[in-house]
Amino acid sequence: MDQKILRAAVVGAGYWGPNLARNFAASNRWELAAVCDLDADRAARVANAHGGAEVETSLTTLLARDDIDAVAIATPAGTHHAIALEALRAGKHVVVEKPIADRASAAAEMVAEAQARGLVLMTDHTYCYTPAARKIREMVADGDLGEILYIDSVRINLGLVQPDVDVFWDLAPHDLSIIDFVLPGGLQPKSVAAHGADPIGAGKSCVGYLVLPLPGGAVASVHVNWLSPTKVRRMTIGGSRRTLVWDDLNPQQRISVYDRGVDLETQALDSLERRAATISYRLGDTWSPALEEREALGSMVSELAAAIHGTRPPLTDGAAGLRVLDVLEAADRSLATGGGVSLVRAGTAPEPALTGELVAGGAA
Repeated sequence: MDQKILRAAVVGAGYWGPNLARNFAASNRWELAAVCDLDADRAARVANAHGGAEVETSLTTLLARDDIDAVAIATPAGTHHAIALEALRAGKHVVVEKPIADRASAAAEMVAEAQARGLVLMTDHTYCYTPAARKIREMVADGDLGEILYIDSVRINLGLVQPDVDVFWDLAPHDLSIIDFVLPGGLQPKSVAAHGADPIGAGKSCVGYLVLPLPGGAVASVHVNWLSPTKVRRMTIGGSRRTLVWDDLNPQQRISVYDRGVDLETQALDSLERRAATISYRLGDTWSPALEEREALGSMVSELAAAIHGTRPPLTDGAAGLRVLDVLEAADRSLATGGGVSLVRAGTAPEPALTGELVAGGAA
């Protein structure tokens, strides 16, 4: 049976709102019903560019409408909590651009409200819906890389120094959300050690490093930097069988898989069980999986529709956004102690993956 076309409203017509509006309007699962912004002219420009959706300047009026199924929030992070709670209490499903809130306690309240009302709360972790991230998630789940040993992520470029947040809160959410997405158990570090530097006197960290011990003895590191003359978007995932490198700035070969690595064999030598280690190196082939080109936001809005119709959590649900915030707040505490180890609040574990989990649909 065909599923009904859902109707969405975008709240916020600034930087990210037009991208959301465009993808809702282009999707064969959605109709863009309204664009809401305090600036009526700005909202009208976005609405008219995408099929002439209605314009609203009052959030209260928008949420009172009974022809809106879901609200997409693209406003400053400090407003996400209040808008999302109001939308959920009005019976609307909600998707929120990253970060889901400006503090973990606010995100936790949003998650609890959605669960209590049986509504979908989704975090727009856009990078997780790229073909590359989806492929990596699939390969990790299928065991193609073996046991994960380490993850090393680098996200550096020249600027922009943000006026309201440091480099950790600006750039690291992308990397943390991807790690949360590709690991079967989600992002569940026990602790974080953060080191930041402000060599230009901006009053906040402009260069930063995060180290996150992962369950099972693995470790993840994230390097973020506003001051690099070169732009790098690269993640390396080392496994016991293969190592994968995602270079997001290389459109011809975004993912490279290396059948290379280190094998450690131990052998008991005598009755005292003294052990010797023999290290051998694998030098196998390198290959690149084919990736279907698809706009990440198109896949994101399709996943939102699938979650609503299937009454299930979306792949990047509110709990995923909360786990990222838990790490960022632990990083803040670590920075305050000069890089000491800071425990991470026990976040919400992700829901079990569903068969055929990511809807292939996108733009119509």
